[in-house]
Amino acid sequence: MGPLGQHQKWSHGYFSFPKLEGEIAPHMQFRGKDHLVWSLNNYLGLANHPEVREADAKAAADYGMAYPMGARMMSGNSSQHEALEKDLAEFVRKDDAFLLNYGYQGMVSIIDALVDRFDVIVYDAESHACIIDGLRLHMGKRFVYKHNDIESCRKQLERATKLVQESGGGILVITEGVFGMSGAQGKLKEICDLKSEFNFRLLVDDAHGFGTMGKTGAGTHEAQDCIDGVDVYFGTFAKSMAGIGAFVASSQEIVNFLRYNMRSQTFAKALPMPMVIGLRKRLELLRSKPELREKLWHVATELQKGLRERGFDLGITDTMVTPVFLKGELNEATALTMDLRENYGIFCSIVLYPVIPKGLIELRIIPTAMHTLEDVNRTLEAFSEVSEKLKSGVYKEQKFAIS
Repeated sequence: MGPLGQHQKWSHGYFSFPKLEGEIAPHMQFRGKDHLVWSLNNYLGLANHPEVREADAKAAADYGMAYPMGARMMSGNSSQHEALEKDLAEFVRKDDAFLLNYGYQGMVSIIDALVDRFDVIVYDAESHACIIDGLRLHMGKRFVYKHNDIESCRKQLERATKLVQESGGGILVITEGVFGMSGAQGKLKEICDLKSEFNFRLLVDDAHGFGTMGKTGAGTHEAQDCIDGVDVYFGTFAKSMAGIGAFVASSQEIVNFLRYNMRSQTFAKALPMPMVIGLRKRLELLRSKPELREKLWHVATELQKGLRERGFDLGITDTMVTPVFLKGELNEATALTMDLRENYGIFCSIVLYPVIPKGLIELRIIPTAMHTLEDVNRTLEAFSEVSEKLKSGVYKEQKFAIS
């Protein structure tokens, strides 16, 4: 059954595959009760922005959900798809961009297209599952370096360099802009600096950083002032843009190569027109309303400050992603989470082994521009109370039951 599925008999519908109902917002319905929700990647609150809803609805009325029919390469291209690509490339300051139907599928396919069996991949140990699955398709060598450890990265680059000198291949380094579980930024600047010692290309998965990081929201490469050093930039629409799909941006040469070699796009129907037009509106708002990003960071900063003042361990996050680490076992984690939901009306995601080490509980909080300081204060009070219960052993013997 696997590490996640082994608990499905009692967790399905509550901890796994829960149903949040109502308008996408900080307050939604879970199992018929109002909950304060910290589990939606709607960073800038664009999911229900009036201009976004209007653009989505008009595009659906004008084009339906089927247009355009076919893959982009064959019959599914449009001026709107190309305009969105142009807008994205300009925003993240790359020569060109290529739309992808999904983020996960897109990253897998990018890796598959960029390397062959003569090439070597060097990647961060805590890379997202989509990167790991892309690595599994690689027919050549791959070396992992310790998470955000530049000396470890250097050692793996030394190994990779020796191999490609014999094979005639190249080296691709892969990391993330913002690691979604820990909230830590990838060390993009330091990795870029290694180009003075080694010859490689850098691919960055900036799913959480696109739209949230940097002076203009262009991404973590902007925040760390290393835009030119990132050779291939990947961003998704499922987080700050509150949509579906993704994009890859790079030089004209690399983007053109990917256009004609990414199997996940060559053999897949194009993104539907309503989503493409809606994404153009989302990007317009992202660029023209910096106050949304400022509000997100204000909420995240106040939340993290309050949690740290109360003694909570937030790890090494330096982004809006807010992990709260507690010590406890599975039965305590389930009881604590149920207490938060049933008695405090707070819904946040729970992360356990094997995603994090045994004996730890992670409550993962995703702030958005739509949350308020009242939401923050309510959460701080609740977390303080359940933390004390956990320490005193209240949850240790509590029986698990979902009505």
